[in-house]
Amino acid sequence: MILSSLRGLSNLTYTFNLAFHGKGASQCPNQVFQLAHLHLSPEIHLPLQSLIERCKSMDQLRQIHSVIIQKGLIPDPKLCSNIIAFCSNNELGDMKYARSVFDIMPERGVFIWNTMIKGYSRENSPQNGVSIYREMLNNNVQPDNYTFPFLLKGFTREVSLKLGKSMHAHVCKFGFELNEFVHHALIHVYCLCGQVDMARRVFDLSAKSDILIWNSMISGYNRSKQFGESRKLFYAMEEKQLQPTSVTLISVISALSQLKDLDTGNRVHQYVKDYKVQSSLVLDNAIVDLYASSGKMDAALGLFQSMKHKDVISWTTIVKGFVNIGQVDVARKYFDQMPKRDNISWTAMMDGYVKENRFKDVLMLFREMQAAKIRPDEFTMVSILTTCAHLGALELGEWIKTYIDKHKIKVDVHLGNAVIDMYFKCGNVEKALMMFTQMPCRDKFTWTAMIIGLASNGHEREALEMFFEMQRASETPDDVTYIGVLSACTHMGMVDEGKSFFANMAFQHGIQPNVIHYGCLVDLLGRAGRLEGAYEVIRSMPVKPNSIVWGALLGACRIHKDVQMAEIAAQQLLQLEPGNGAVYVHLCNIYAACKKWDNLRETRRIMTDRGIKKTPGCSLIEMHGIVHEFVAGDQSHPQSKSIYSKLAELIGELKFSGYVPDTSESEKLVIAFALINSEPGFTIRIVKNLRICTDCHRVAKLISERYNRKLIIRDRTRFHHFVQGSCSCKDYW
Repeated sequence: MILSSLRGLSNLTYTFNLAFHGKGASQCPNQVFQLAHLHLSPEIHLPLQSLIERCKSMDQLRQIHSVIIQKGLIPDPKLCSNIIAFCSNNELGDMKYARSVFDIMPERGVFIWNTMIKGYSRENSPQNGVSIYREMLNNNVQPDNYTFPFLLKGFTREVSLKLGKSMHAHVCKFGFELNEFVHHALIHVYCLCGQVDMARRVFDLSAKSDILIWNSMISGYNRSKQFGESRKLFYAMEEKQLQPTSVTLISVISALSQLKDLDTGNRVHQYVKDYKVQSSLVLDNAIVDLYASSGKMDAALGLFQSMKHKDVISWTTIVKGFVNIGQVDVARKYFDQMPKRDNISWTAMMDGYVKENRFKDVLMLFREMQAAKIRPDEFTMVSILTTCAHLGALELGEWIKTYIDKHKIKVDVHLGNAVIDMYFKCGNVEKALMMFTQMPCRDKFTWTAMIIGLASNGHEREALEMFFEMQRASETPDDVTYIGVLSACTHMGMVDEGKSFFANMAFQHGIQPNVIHYGCLVDLLGRAGRLEGAYEVIRSMPVKPNSIVWGALLGACRIHKDVQMAEIAAQQLLQLEPGNGAVYVHLCNIYAACKKWDNLRETRRIMTDRGIKKTPGCSLIEMHGIVHEFVAGDQSHPQSKSIYSKLAELIGELKFSGYVPDTSESEKLVIAFALINSEPGFTIRIVKNLRICTDCHRVAKLISERYNRKLIIRDRTRFHHFVQGSCSCKDYW
């Protein structure tokens, strides 16, 4: 025990605050320290300053300080310096206590000022560090070689932005512009606030003999995403034959992972293989990530399996690597073997399922994550909301939004955009607008999500107004934004306005139209009945037309019953996609509408001979938190008997309206299922994989009127909101 050498001060009870600050013991009852029978042991001769250095806590320091005060040694500058040094250098130190001692010191040289500055940097109080530095100058004490490294190393990004250049001026003023330790600190400050060019100027003026300066500069380039410059610095290091450290290699590998530069990565790995740099878990993880991010999973797996120690980062890197090359089931195998999983691991696996459109697997995994009591973060929420958006699972999406609010999960712009996208893709325009107005920060993706969401849900005028508001907010649209704008014009029949927007893409914003934009223009003209103009656009396109472009023309031919143009479009489509059964179905529908029965029979014969089958219609509906899937003619659902019974009942009731529907379509099965399992007034939300046909569109209108229900059907291209016998698309889809 440190105080075992202090004995013999008879029956003294000291209150440190009483002795040092002049406060009564009753004011600080917890600050009383019993120091009975203590004096300096003549046998041990242990100096007080050595006792201070051996302290294990602030309580021990206060007890020793009490003895110093009692013996009248408080003005001793060496003892005060020892106390301040303990408070400044030790993780358990208290800088308020240090300041109290500092303020009563009669003499204060640059060493003790530097010690105080270092202490404030250690406890992340750069403002206090700057304040005491200024106080030091006011007391006519000039900085030395240690002042600026201690001071600048504690700067945060905000302080660096505000004071970095002025501190650099002080460095030059006091003659330390050639000091390599000061250079290191300045590079840290400039890189921290994103002024990497200024950092490079300082770096170029330095002697470059200290590897720490190289590490700081490489790290700074990484922070500013200038990964190519990081690689160049590494090459320059090799030319100067400087020996890298583990920190160097970790930073360089991080840059190479972003650059997908496996050749240089192998050179870096060789330093570890040749034992020039000692291996570590962090370094091994970085190399595994380099191989995995470059798609070299054999190399990544080989190193991973040879590692003596692995952590959750090691395992997650392997999972992510297999996810990135599309081997999701292999990724799941390693995920299931993980001894420990964090929220990043779970999110990585969910992202893999999202990329493969395996949304039901995402939901199952999320439930497992909840059962494991792993708290999701904002990145997990984005994956789940993306899943809800694709499945049209509004009920689950609402639960996720409530969870975010309840647990105060950080809603950054990416998560906010995911919430907006979820609401729109579930057909809830009002909630999407509400989320948009609540977002404190928006980017071009926010505005684009709003424009596309409004346009696809039948709010075309609002979509165009949102586009103008986006420009008033000085946010520059991109190529995806213009897809939403052109779509809005198409569904409103605004041909001249749409052509103007198309022309302004390149003129106002330098966006060269791609094949999707040309498809939008063809759709715009074709739906308006200008089929020749649409065909002329295709023939004069600077890029090769794809199936989207020809499909837009074929769809317009169906609306306007133009058999000749439909055959041209179908021929081109089948050259691109010979097995596309939807093309034959569209052509058959056009022949039937135009009463071209011979052509219809011939087309069906060709389909039979070539084994062409119509893509089965698939419809999804969320009911009580569970997503149900129906395929046309499917009888596998547990409620199949009652569903078909309800469907027969619907047919009987719709006959009074003079209509007999085709019962084979999947959305009709979903509607029957929804009517069985929901209360009156419940909004029926359906997601289907194909475009809604004319027959189902008419049925949905009739049911919305007869049953006083709102139906929202999301097909492959847009939303249809059915209310009281009318659709938001105004029968123009």
